[in-house]
Formats: sequence, C-alpha cells, structure tokens
Amino acid sequence: MATSNGNAVRPQPGSFQEALSGRENDSKHHIAGSLATQTPPTNGRGSPHLRQFHELPSKGFWNDVVTMRWMRRPSSSIKMLGAPVLFWFNWTLVAPHVDNPWRHLLFVSNRLPDSAQGVPMYAKSYWDIAFVAYYVIVFSFIRQSLTIYFLKPLARYYGIKKEGKLDRFAEQGYAIIYFVCSGSLGLWTMYNYLPTWYFRTQYFWIDYPYAHMPGTVKPYYLLQSAYWLQQFLLLVLRIEKPRSDFAELVAHHIVTLWLIGWSYLTNLTPIGNAIFLTMDWSDVFLALSKCFNYLQMEKTKTVAFAWFTGVWTYTRHYLNIVILYSVWTEWDLIPSQSKVWDPMNGLWMPKWVKYQIFIPILLLQFINLFWYFLIWRILLRAIFSSNLDDERSDDEDEDAEPRAKKSKKE
Repeated sequence: MATSNGNAVRPQPGSFQEALSGRENDSKHHIAGSLATQTPPTNGRGSPHLRQFHELPSKGFWNDVVTMRWMRRPSSSIKMLGAPVLFWFNWTLVAPHVDNPWRHLLFVSNRLPDSAQGVPMYAKSYWDIAFVAYYVIVFSFIRQSLTIYFLKPLARYYGIKKEGKLDRFAEQGYAIIYFVCSGSLGLWTMYNYLPTWYFRTQYFWIDYPYAHMPGTVKPYYLLQSAYWLQQFLLLVLRIEKPRSDFAELVAHHIVTLWLIGWSYLTNLTPIGNAIFLTMDWSDVFLALSKCFNYLQMEKTKTVAFAWFTGVWTYTRHYLNIVILYSVWTEWDLIPSQSKVWDPMNGLWMPKWVKYQIFIPILLLQFINLFWYFLIWRILLRAIFSSNLDDERSDDEDEDAEPRAKKSKKE
C-alpha cells in the first residue's frame, strides 16, 4: 500500500487500484493464492500408510443424479458411465450388423474415408453433443477419483491437514495433470495434423473451411469442450464452495465456451487449437506454484511463479495478440467464394463473423490483462518485500466463527 508522509494511502473505493489491491491480498484468489501465506505443514512426513479419504455422503443414486452431486461422487458417476458401456456391449453382441447408437457416446462420430496419406478424417455431427455430455461425466469421475484416492492422501502425507487446503492442493494437482496432457495433445495435433505449426496464423484462413478434421483434431476439440463445460458447471451450480474470484472465473469460462462452440461450428478449428495452447501451458505453471506454496516450499514457489509469469506473458499475451492481429489483418486471406453464409456447405464467413471471432478473443485478453497486472504486483512483492503476505489470511477455508474465536484468544 502506498504511503504519503508516513500515512497509508488507501485506494479510492471502486477504483481499478482497489480491485487489484483486494485481489492481491486475497489468499482465495486463483492467482494470488500462488504466493499467499500458508499454515506450515506438520514436521516430517506422515505415516507411510496414507489416510483413507471418503466420498461425500449420499441420499441415494437418483438423488445424486437430480442434484448433480454425481459430479463429486465417483461411485455415482461410474454408474452413469457404465450404463452406456453395457448397452453398447449388449447391442454389439445381439445386433453386430446394425448401427449401434450407444457408440456415439463412447467414440468420436462421423468418420470419413481416410485421406490419401492414410490419415483418419472426421466431420461434425449432432452426435458430438452426446459425446461431450458423456465426457463431462468422465472428467467428473476422473477428477474426483484422483482427488479422493491419490491427491488428498498425497497432500496429507506431506503434512497438509486443513480440509480446505487439502481440497485446494487436489484441485491444483488435477490441473497440472490435465493441462500437461491437453497441452501435449494440442502440440501433437498442431504439429502433425494442422498447417498452423508453429502459429503460422495465415493458415487460419487460407484453406478455409476446415470442415474435414484430420487425425486427433476432432477428439482433441471435443474433449477440451467437455473439460471446460464440466468446470463451468462446477462453478455456476456452486457444487463446490465458490471462491472470492467467482465472477472473474465465470466470465472467463463463458468467453472460453463461446470461443470453443463458435470456432467448432464455423469450421475454424485451427484457430481454436492455437487458443487452447495459449491457455493450457500457462495454467500448468500456475498450478505448480500453488502446489509448492501449499507445501511451504518458499524459494521453489517463487521460482515457479516467476516461470509462470514468463510463460503467461508469452502465451496469454504475445501469442494471443498475434492471433488477434491475424483475425483483424489476415481475414481477407479467406478465399472469396468462402466469404458467405452457407451452412449447408460448411461456409460461415460473411464479413460480420470477423467481429464475432475478434470480440471474444479481445474480451479474453482484457480478463487476462487484469490478471496480468495482478501477477506482476504479486511477483514484485515476493521479490522485494521482506514481509511478504503479511496482510493475507492463511485460513482461507475456515468459518467465520472459528476465526473470530482465534482472534479473540490472541
């Protein structure tokens, strides 16, 4: 906080500075939490026999389905996943020569004849909606299974005891696993199956429309759609305890889903793949720094956050602005015969669609810029301040009453 003549100068209410200051000192914020003060873990490692964690209590399977509690109960989500697998298997046995409708939930639909080079080719299908819905359940099952049976016991083993911090460590551990996998698949897809390696933005437009998707492009896109939709549902349905940056994350997820849906619908998957890559790898380093913070690895968390700042700068700003520039200046590389609204032939590119693509990417950039200012304030404070995080609470998940009792004793 700035000072003048020895007196603290508070930011003006409602100002941008106040918003940044509030976020910077908030241990619950998904970025500020990377360096926020934590309760030190217990000395030494825990028992070699990791404590067993259990699912949330249930009022029955159908209650879990109706209340969406299956998103946090692997035993319920696995039942929902198992039914289509069983139906698909039975159909395959009984009527192997009749089209099996259950396969559309389990496998990518609408495969076309392979290319001349033997590469699998796919086109869009209405069955893609069913595939995405099914894999929302798959990601819910994977996330909560890893949380309950691996990540929480691991955190407990390394001395984290508070339930809230166990949840946060598990959340970030899952983020590392997911974004490493999705980022790697995204790079593989761009390198092997798209003409855009490495961010050759002119090829977003030159060969439009990209109605036929080679190799891993379609499964990659649909799996990313399922992941982000699952995360969005967790947020807006408040299935998990909302964080202090709830509104920012909801806005970010809405814009992300807007971009995913619109780019897939309009056959612009190469630009969608590029945007996914700008998001995924920076989130790996953010989650790493937060895990190091929960483990009280002071120097490591600061180094990781510095690496995160560099990766974020390159991916979420430099590359994102390169993509924005391409939308604005290279749009005319689209073949003139393709600049029409003709969905039946896979053409969705009249002039106004340019702004429909540009605006959500720009909105995403504005959200990222707000976080970017916050990132630099946190990093500079970590490097130059001797009393880092003095104003931050380390009891991010305690109830108000226990916290009041604690302060009263002091």
